Amino acid sequence: MSESSPIERLFSAQGRRLSPPQITGLMSAALEQPDLLSLAAGFTDTETLPLQEVLAAVESLHATPGPPEYLQYGTNRGRPLLRSQLAARVTRQDRRQDSLDDASVLITNGSQQMLSLALQTLCDPGDVILVERPTYFVMLELARGLGVEPRSLPYRDDGTLDHPALDRMLADWTESGEIRRLKAVYLVSYFSNPSSHSLPEAEKLALGETFARHNHFPALIEDAAYRDLFFDSPYPARSILALPGLERFPLLYAGTCTKPFATGLKVGFGICPDELWRDRMLYLKGQQDFGTANFNQAILEQVLSSGAYDLCLERLRTHYRGKRDALLETFESLGLASLGWEWQPPGGGLYVWLRGPASLRTGSGTEFQKRALENGVLYVPGDLCYGDRPPGNQVRISFGVLPRKLLAEAAERFVRTAAESTD
Repeated sequence: MSESSPIERLFSAQGRRLSPPQITGLMSAALEQPDLLSLAAGFTDTETLPLQEVLAAVESLHATPGPPEYLQYGTNRGRPLLRSQLAARVTRQDRRQDSLDDASVLITNGSQQMLSLALQTLCDPGDVILVERPTYFVMLELARGLGVEPRSLPYRDDGTLDHPALDRMLADWTESGEIRRLKAVYLVSYFSNPSSHSLPEAEKLALGETFARHNHFPALIEDAAYRDLFFDSPYPARSILALPGLERFPLLYAGTCTKPFATGLKVGFGICPDELWRDRMLYLKGQQDFGTANFNQAILEQVLSSGAYDLCLERLRTHYRGKRDALLETFESLGLASLGWEWQPPGGGLYVWLRGPASLRTGSGTEFQKRALENGVLYVPGDLCYGDRPPGNQVRISFGVLPRKLLAEAAERFVRTAAESTD
């Protein structure tokens, strides 16, 4: 038995819990192995990156009279104009009669930091959050790294929330006292990562009603990272910020300008009407970085003001719709469905959620994954996307980064793997 390093004895409980994030491994594999075609990491397509729009924004900033304050430190909360723009944007999307308060908005380093601030200010080790089945696997890793236990909301076979089952579960937890550990419910409501599913208003309201019957009001965290990336029309459901009946809950809406515009800028945001919770997240952010990159925020102010942001979005929607179609046409033409695989065409986002034959195992370290790597294709094992009890035969496919020709080749490699794995 080898002697442990002296540093190991110094790690905190959180330091001991940490393990290599799956997302960084997937990103590294995609970037470092040029022969491996990645259908895994949720990169955006490099050819869609808005170089001209960013150059124009920088030129506009340069032409602005006065000192270049955008190259100085900014505020911890974020630039006032950008916060106002984002509040107005969500106000329009939610078809609100009243405007969201700019003071409820905070700017973060991508929406991932927003989620991290939320959990760190809510949860102690041993606490519980409820998540969808499936859900964003990086959020699961974040929770577990903090010692927080993600548990699945109950679902019916048709993929809808099972509210009677949730009612029974909460009754049992109330009786046992376990409900005190439940701090938050995490929803990815628009063209979700990983399943591309969207959550209707009725489901959000019914969820709130079920908790209210048990007089328990956990924080509701709505991740809307893909809300703008619809293909034909926006998903009509309003966010949790606009729904009557949810006012008694602490609410957080997490959005981003990363996926809809330029991933390298890493600017996300949160809208949190609860002042006490918002302040605690800002205190924590101030300890971490005391402000998201001021220059990046200033660029986004310019593209939002000029209308370039929405023009870019229109191009992105057309581009990704075409890539979705190319991927699914390849699956269909090569007979993936005849091998026992199922999927629903996504109405937005960057992902297709595949369900393989019930007996097949596609998880990390399985023969299927090894065979896929031998065939030169990478995917996200679906078991990573479950808080508990993963089914084991599911896969997340991203059509974001690969150009169409390589996307078709990657799809062909995946179908070859599926054919070689058929009993």
